[in-house]
Amino acid sequence: MQVQKHYSKAPITEAIIDLKVTFPEDFSADTFAGIYDHIHDRFPTMEPMYTGIGSFVFQPGSSITVNTDQQHNGFLFKSEDSLKLFQATLNGFTFNRLAPYQSWEEFSGDAKYLWRIYKDICKPTQVIRAAIRYINQLVIPIEGLVDLQDYLQIVPEVTSNLPQKTLSSFFMQLQIPQDDLNCMLIINETLAPATNSETINIILDFDLFRQQNWQNDDENIWRFLEQLRHRKNQVFEASITDKTRRLID
Repeated sequence: MQVQKHYSKAPITEAIIDLKVTFPEDFSADTFAGIYDHIHDRFPTMEPMYTGIGSFVFQPGSSITVNTDQQHNGFLFKSEDSLKLFQATLNGFTFNRLAPYQSWEEFSGDAKYLWRIYKDICKPTQVIRAAIRYINQLVIPIEGLVDLQDYLQIVPEVTSNLPQKTLSSFFMQLQIPQDDLNCMLIINETLAPATNSETINIILDFDLFRQQNWQNDDENIWRFLEQLRHRKNQVFEASITDKTRRLID
């Protein structure tokens, strides 16, 4: 696979680093509020996050009753421009960088800074899943009848036995084990809603992760995330054609 170079019109709309963790049984989501004092200069907005809990109660001779409740799950912190989002929750640590994406060095540097604070205050017992995700949007000009194979190496195929072979919408997912990294690669590809009549938008979404127990092993966690980033670059290059490269170069 080719190694991805830097593109002047990089199609990344969102990059995500996600670390699932475990906590002691007596841990409270209120503890996450203590993070704000350390990051409020860079992430001035703090919003509580909740998860919904529902249950169905059925009693003979009566209708089904639905009970719903909300559980405090953590906090969402936003940078002033809302391009950087940090979620500190009972599920773990998530850092999102929205477009314009600058570089892995900036992205991972911000994530490491937040992770150190998250760990110091919340003291998770272990990391049980490490992942990166990159969501790309390719804007393809409409020049007559668009053939996706001109732009993408991975495309859905419609059998010639069907009377109509053009697509107005599609969603395709590939799950491909990466044996050398002991991780899973998920590729999602779909048409995004059109913004004008002159282009079509393709979402190319790469999710790479490994489920494993890491205990106080930050060096290996971040080394692994770096490996995932390089693999993502290789998969991106293997998924597009030279015609796409000319669009984003």
